[in-house]
Amino acid sequence: MRTGKQESFIESYCQTGNATKAAVQAGYSEATAKQQGHVLKNKFKREIEDRIKKMVQDSVPAAMSQISQLAQTATSEQVRLAASRDILDRAGLKPPERVEQKISHEDKSTDELRKELEALTGSTEPEIIPELVN
Repeated sequence: MRTGKQESFIESYCQTGNATKAAVQAGYSEATAKQQGHVLKNKFKREIEDRIKKMVQDSVPAAMSQISQLAQTATSEQVRLAASRDILDRAGLKPPERVEQKISHEDKSTDELRKELEALTGSTEPEIIPELVN
């Protein structure tokens, strides 16, 4: 069970992120606030993390609304573009930043490469293959 002061500390700490300030706001003396804040922060660490996570989750709809509004109405084209990219990124539609290709022709003979190229182009005539590839 938590006391009222401890509950007040948790709430204040989640708002300020400062253990000493939260201890003073919760009613602990200024002389012991730094030590009390440290002890309480460690004692209620998991609960503090859960509350902060909940606070962030609760603010997501308003933040998304703001980003959407910026994408639609901002006067700066750069701001509208950045907001639109942010929305797409959050929707999982962010383009890949880097694409790696591995070329495996080093281990193949010329005949094996020619057969692979013929299979890809559908032609066995060497003169036609450059036209098909380009």
